[in-house]
Amino acid sequence: MSHPPRQAVIGITGRSGSGKTHLLSRLLPVLRARGLAVSTIKHTHHDIDMDRPGKDSWLHRNAGAAEVMLATPGRWVLQHECTDTPPSLTDLLACMRRTDLVVVEGFHATTPACIEVYRPATGKEPLFRHQDNIIAIATDTPHDPALPAHLPVLDVNDAGAIADFAWRHACSVVLD
Repeated sequence: MSHPPRQAVIGITGRSGSGKTHLLSRLLPVLRARGLAVSTIKHTHHDIDMDRPGKDSWLHRNAGAAEVMLATPGRWVLQHECTDTPPSLTDLLACMRRTDLVVVEGFHATTPACIEVYRPATGKEPLFRHQDNIIAIATDTPHDPALPAHLPVLDVNDAGAIADFAWRHACSVVLD
């Protein structure tokens, strides 16, 4: 009997403007240098369109294709039209090739284990006060007494330490 496939996942979450993408762009080279195959999923609440009106893929999609794959010698991209409900994190992970680790930016409510990027200077309320899936805080104020004592606090500028923590604490998500 075979076991269901699993994917190691860690989330990088935080309020808008906290530096999630900046941290992720520094983490990826560190994880890759350690020999890990890493993929990412970026969630946004904004509507985006990778196509340009008049291009072939745009014409295919606008003519009614449910999915359009654009393939080049260097990469490919699959656009899938969401006609009813947005995809879940598990749905998206199931579409990806298995790697050592998937780092998720966003999906803060459904990623099983997240590191929150928290910068008090943004003036925004932290997520760790309301979410139990946050397992650590990466911040530029590691000695802030307002940070919870029950969560590890990481220096947001120490990509190596955050990469170590992320790899050790990634959750295994079961995929169908």
